[in-house]
Amino acid sequence: MGIKSLTKLIKENAKDSIETKKLYQLSGKKVAIDISIFIYQYLMNVRHNNELLTNDKGKVTSHISGIFYKTVNYLTLGIEPIYVFDGKPPDNKSDVIKERNKKAENAKKKLMTSSDEKDKIKYEKLSVRMNKGHIDDIKILLNLMGIKYIQDKEGEAEAIASELCRIGYVDYVVTEDMDALVYGCPRMIRNNLDKSIKGKDIVTEITLEKIIKSLNISHDKFIELCVICGCDYCDNIPKIGIVKALKIIKEYENIEDFIDKNKTYNIPEKYLDKYNKSIEIFNLYKNKYNNIEDIPIFNSNPNFSKLINYLVIDCNISEKRVHSAIKKIQKVNQ
Repeated sequence: MGIKSLTKLIKENAKDSIETKKLYQLSGKKVAIDISIFIYQYLMNVRHNNELLTNDKGKVTSHISGIFYKTVNYLTLGIEPIYVFDGKPPDNKSDVIKERNKKAENAKKKLMTSSDEKDKIKYEKLSVRMNKGHIDDIKILLNLMGIKYIQDKEGEAEAIASELCRIGYVDYVVTEDMDALVYGCPRMIRNNLDKSIKGKDIVTEITLEKIIKSLNISHDKFIELCVICGCDYCDNIPKIGIVKALKIIKEYENIEDFIDKNKTYNIPEKYLDKYNKSIEIFNLYKNKYNNIEDIPIFNSNPNFSKLINYLVIDCNISEKRVHSAIKKIQKVNQ
């Protein structure tokens, strides 16, 4: 879910923090990529004749194909990608995960009973849940490509990636999850927000410092604002949206002060506990890596012969396209 209406809040109150760019403008930069979002996207959308890509044994390979070509695109543009996988999520997110699983199960049931082809595709996409097998597939791919990735035991990928950017290990975080800003990501890259600008590889850069300056609040207050808006760990107070949340942050010393003086809104049970726990979670990863050696980076040398075998033989991806893509990588590395 991320932060409710955070994108709208930034568009309306911190326009200067948003900049439209072409992806090639990140050439020479190192980016930490929240990979789970892209795995989901490819599992839903990389298709041929409305069917997911599969190998000759029926195994889905859409995610492998998608991540491979995405990585090739970054490398040919001179961008160094470091993929970040999710570790164990915070306990407070269990309700959100259960709700997502429930929605996926409901979509599966509708898929089984639907006769309309468009509805079937819609329900199939809604039923997608990433599993360990999908993750292992991508780790094999990255190892063969010689691409770095990070797998910590605990922590959300966008939180870990944000901390890597905060300490200067990477230049940007690539994610669609606006939580990254709350975790302290200085510079975030996401899909283009300005739909009036068309073209290939158009992205949006969002700068945290400019948001803070435009809203005229501290980063600590920004975290509080986002929690009041509603996040994965704490729902918003009913009937309180982004406008009222920003007003609360500016008018009251803290949330306890607002609750004590509140005579209008129905405060949910245990709201304050969830609120405080959320603030704790969003600060949990700061200074997590005191030394570069502390970062759990997995690195390997590329093995192009095995990579070709994996993509062409195991995944049944076009041999011609695979060879063409690998030539692009090798040309960049010369």
